[in-house]
Amino acid sequence: MLGLALLQKKEFAVGVRELEKKSDEKWSLDSTGKVRKEGSSSFGHLISLSEKLEALNLVFEKAAEDDTPTEIPDYLCCNITLEIFRDPVITPSGFTYERAVILNHLQKVGNFDPITRDPVNTCQLVPNLAIKEAVRAYLAKHRWAYKAE
Repeated sequence: MLGLALLQKKEFAVGVRELEKKSDEKWSLDSTGKVRKEGSSSFGHLISLSEKLEALNLVFEKAAEDDTPTEIPDYLCCNITLEIFRDPVITPSGFTYERAVILNHLQKVGNFDPITRDPVNTCQLVPNLAIKEAVRAYLAKHRWAYKAE
């Protein structure tokens, strides 16, 4: 069937239209309101097509959930730039910043944590691998967030 072939090629919109068109062609109402079969299609086949359409709708809804832009969680964003982390580092006071941003702050503003004002040296910055992995996992599921960066 053309509709199923298109669905297998991931041309979903065209495939769904073809399946709907074929299901409309195979069945019609006669003048008394009874369902009359046109061609060799069976009622079971029509139900099968209907179930496939419902399954496709569920797939599209699930895909739309992950692709719908939402607010990025605060713990995945730098406290200074409010952008999603690329190379997060943690200070001795426990706050996480984007490496380039905190290095710029330490060089231009002074050797202190921007939030706590505690003294900080560049050698005290430690990569925050847990946040880096959390960002990677979030971006793997929410691909739209790449564009938000």
